[in-house]
Amino acid sequence: MAFLESTLQQFQYYKLLAEKAMAKVTDEQLNIKPNADTNSIAIIVQHLYGNMRSRWTDFKTTDGEKPWRKRDEEFDEIIMARNVLMQKWEDAWQCLFTAIANTQEAELSNIIYIRNEGHTIQDAFLRQIAHYSYHVGQIVFLAKTFSPGDWESLSIAKGQSEVYNSKKFKEEKSEKHFTKEWLAKK
Repeated sequence: MAFLESTLQQFQYYKLLAEKAMAKVTDEQLNIKPNADTNSIAIIVQHLYGNMRSRWTDFKTTDGEKPWRKRDEEFDEIIMARNVLMQKWEDAWQCLFTAIANTQEAELSNIIYIRNEGHTIQDAFLRQIAHYSYHVGQIVFLAKTFSPGDWESLSIAKGQSEVYNSKKFKEEKSEKHFTKEWLAKK
C-alpha cells in the first residue's frame, strides 16, 4: 500500500473514532471541562480545527503555522452547539483530506515548514497522525468518562482479546491496512 493511501486511512480511522465517541455524549457533555487543567471535547475540536486549517492550507508554499492562527485562543473556554462543532470538525478534516489528495508520492521527500522548521511532507503527515491521535484519545477518554456503564467499546472490548484473536487467526493471511475493518463498520 502506498504511503498516502495508508496515511489517508489512518486519518479516516481516527476521525471516525472521535465521531463515534462524540455521538455517545450529550450536547452539554461536549462542553464540560472536568477540571481547570483539562479541556472539553469542544475545546479539543476547536484546537484541531485551528491546527488542521493552519497546517494544511497552502502547506506546500507557506509555513504550517499561519500568521492568522490564534492558537492560544483555541483553548479558551467555549460553549459550542453540536451542529457548529461538527461543522468545524468537518471543515478541518476536509482541509487535511484535500491536502492529501493534492499530494503525489513523488513529493513526499519535499521540504515544507512548520514554525520555520523544515520537514519532509512525509514527516509532516506522520507528525500530525501522532498529534491528532493524541487528541482523539482525549476525546474518547472524556466521552467514556461521561458515559459510565453505557459505553460500547470502539475497539476490542475489554475481556474480548482472546475471542477477537481467535477469529483473526482463523482467517487466511492477507495484506490489508488495519483500519479497513474498522472503517467498514461506519
